[in-house]
Amino acid sequence: MTNYDKIYVNGKWIPASSKDSIQVFDSTDESVMATISAGTAADVDAAAKAARAAFNAWAALDVQERAKYMSRIGDGLAGRMDEIATAISRETGMTKMLSQLVQVGLPINSFKQAAAIAEKYSYEKEVGSSLVVREPVGVVGCITPWNYPLHQIAAKVAFAMAAGCTVVLKPSEVAPLDAYMLAEIIDEIGLPAGVFNMVTGVGPVVGEAIAAHPLIDMVSFTGSTRAGKRVMQVGAESIKRVALELGGKSANIIGEDLDKETFAKAVMSAAGIRVRPAR
Repeated sequence: MTNYDKIYVNGKWIPASSKDSIQVFDSTDESVMATISAGTAADVDAAAKAARAAFNAWAALDVQERAKYMSRIGDGLAGRMDEIATAISRETGMTKMLSQLVQVGLPINSFKQAAAIAEKYSYEKEVGSSLVVREPVGVVGCITPWNYPLHQIAAKVAFAMAAGCTVVLKPSEVAPLDAYMLAEIIDEIGLPAGVFNMVTGVGPVVGEAIAAHPLIDMVSFTGSTRAGKRVMQVGAESIKRVALELGGKSANIIGEDLDKETFAKAVMSAAGIRVRPAR
C-alpha cells in the first residue's frame, strides 16, 4: 500500500494542513491500495494564492514556450503509460488494455493538442473597426470525476494552462493516484511554480473551497447534478465563471414490451461496451 501524504502547491510537495487521510480502494478486491491527504480549505487558499501569484508571468510567457511545456507533459505521460494505466485499471475497474488506450492515450493527445492549438490560435481578430482580444481567464479551479480520472483532468488542465491560465486541481478522491503521477511529471519537467497546483480531498471540503475562493476566477466541474448545483451557487457569490458537465451515465427509458436480451444488448452498446460470451 502506498501512502500519498502530500499535496502539490507552488511547485513543491508539502504536507496538507490536516493529518487526516482518505483510503483509496482497489476495485478488483476492495482492498486498500493507497491513502491520500485529506486537504482542507486552508490548503485550497494556499494553492489559490500560489496560482494567482504565478498567473501574470505565465500569461505573459510566449505561447510557444507554454506549448513546449504541454508537449513535454504529454511525453512524460507516454513514458509512464503502463504504470498509470495499471493504477487507473485498479482504481476504476476498467481493463488494462482499455485504460492504456482511453485513460492514458487520450490524455497524452489532450496535452499534445493543447500545445498545437495554442501555437496556431488567433488571439486577436479585427471585426469592423473593433479589435477582439482573447485573454486568459485567470486562475481556474478544476474538479474532476472518478470514471475517466486522468482524461477529465487533461481535458481541463491542459487547455487551461496552454491558454495562459493557472490551475488548482481537485481530483476525485476515489481515483486520485493518476493525478499524483501527473503532478510528479509536471514537477519533473520544471513547469514554473504555481502554474499547476493540486489539493486532494472530498468535495464538500476541497471542492466547496475552490468554488468559494475569491482568487479563483473560473471553476470547471464534471460530476453529479447535485454537486454541480452547489458549485454554481457557491461560485455565484464571487461572480466567477462556472462550466458544468453534469448528470448520470447512459440513462435508458425501458418499455414494458422490451425483452431482456434486446435490453441488455442495447444498454451495453449505448455505454460503449462490447462483451463476448466465453463459449
